[in-house]
Amino acid sequence: MMLAELVDAAEEAAATSSRLAKIDALARLLRLAAPEEVAPLVGLLLASPRQGRLGVGWRGIAAVETSHAAEAALTLADVDQALDALAAASGSGSAVVRAGLLAELAARATAAEWDFLARALLGELRTGALAGVLLDAIAKAADRAPAAVRRAAMLSGDLGATAGIALTGTAEELDAVGLVVGRPVLPMLAATAATPTAALELTGEASVEYKLDGARIQVHRRGDDVGVYTRSLADVTHRVPEIVEIVRALPAHDLILDGETLSLDEDGGPRPFQQTMSRFGADVSRELVLRPWFFDLLHVDGRDLIDEPLSTRLAKLDRVAGAWRMPGVVTADPDAAEQLSRAALAAGHEGVVVKAVGSPYAAGRRGKSWVKVKPVLTYDLVVLGAEWGSGRRRGWLSNLHLGARDPDGEFGDPGGFVMVGKTFKGLTDELLRWQTERFPELETRRTASTVFLRPEIVVEIAIDGVQRSPRYPGGIALRFARVKHYRSDKSAADADTIQTLRALLRG
Repeated sequence: MMLAELVDAAEEAAATSSRLAKIDALARLLRLAAPEEVAPLVGLLLASPRQGRLGVGWRGIAAVETSHAAEAALTLADVDQALDALAAASGSGSAVVRAGLLAELAARATAAEWDFLARALLGELRTGALAGVLLDAIAKAADRAPAAVRRAAMLSGDLGATAGIALTGTAEELDAVGLVVGRPVLPMLAATAATPTAALELTGEASVEYKLDGARIQVHRRGDDVGVYTRSLADVTHRVPEIVEIVRALPAHDLILDGETLSLDEDGGPRPFQQTMSRFGADVSRELVLRPWFFDLLHVDGRDLIDEPLSTRLAKLDRVAGAWRMPGVVTADPDAAEQLSRAALAAGHEGVVVKAVGSPYAAGRRGKSWVKVKPVLTYDLVVLGAEWGSGRRRGWLSNLHLGARDPDGEFGDPGGFVMVGKTFKGLTDELLRWQTERFPELETRRTASTVFLRPEIVVEIAIDGVQRSPRYPGGIALRFARVKHYRSDKSAADADTIQTLRALLRG
């Protein structure tokens, strides 16, 4: 398969708001794929290459300066081989090797192909080809029941492998994919609501539980063998021996547990999210101890529980891991739910998750059975630049570069602005048209992808918080930023400061 075929299909999917049209475009593409191309194809469509971590960030992509091919000649196999080489680069001099590999790949790609690959490597594809759409496209391409494909994907935890079975195997082989202790499954996800009361209106009687600002973990145990996996199903068992010890001591032989982990400070409050995550990417350090909180049980001693109601799963979880349960209360009373939410926030946590007591465990899906409630924070920031859009946003200035005021020059020039993140979310077509007309009037310079602006336009941004990040000079990055509206009534001098945002960091 030619890479250009993938790019064209992705552009077609991005250009339509119709879910059915997206499914049709992706199904046609999947039918063209050879068996060995299916996993790489699915990985690129999800902006999650099958190789996993490649050691490539936005700085590496931005540093690539080369002319592109005039005509499409790259195959999907060529790209997959290049990503294999990127993933294999390690040790002293690996940064130089990766830079060379990226430059070579960029030179072999057309401008459109490189734009697609760069966004896929950075996890910033906006084709609308989310997992749910792609699952339905796989089912259509393979002429399989969508429910069978979804179940196989959730139980295998690997959408690429599921696509391979669906497209090249039999219906019986697809149905045979089951829950296996030791093989992580895609985690169940939550929708959102503004308040616990609103969430209860969706779920009815529910288990209302703390939502921690921690790391999602899935823990498998068979006898003394314990495996710990992250939200993305990466194996971090060797990084978290204290969690292994806790689960090994539980009164059961076989287990699959779902939960979160974080580290507590000296006062019993949660440490910053980034400190918890540091345990997954560094050598084990007993100085930062992780504690697990479990909120679901998928399997116990030969019995699968994913199709059982949450009430049954929680009863068995209490028996097996009661001392390590996530704090919560089962209720249909909005006042009780609001009270628990206030308690969670007062303890330094993010909010609550409201879970219908009759719901099964829908791995990998975001329905209305689980609903998360977190307070929304808004800040006035300055637009420092905007990137040209792709797909249905091609020709419009879209992804915003956002800056906070730095009055004392703590992170740059006094009175200047410090970049704290990007967002394309919340932008309507009307705003996109306005940006594209207005921003060039404030242009200071541009690259092929970005127009940089004088810091004059103020935009109100909603965020879920901030996290520590070396990506930007201020040492923080916005979490889940989205545009509320532009503030024509405010000047850049009215924007929030980097110190205000940094104060959101716990610890």
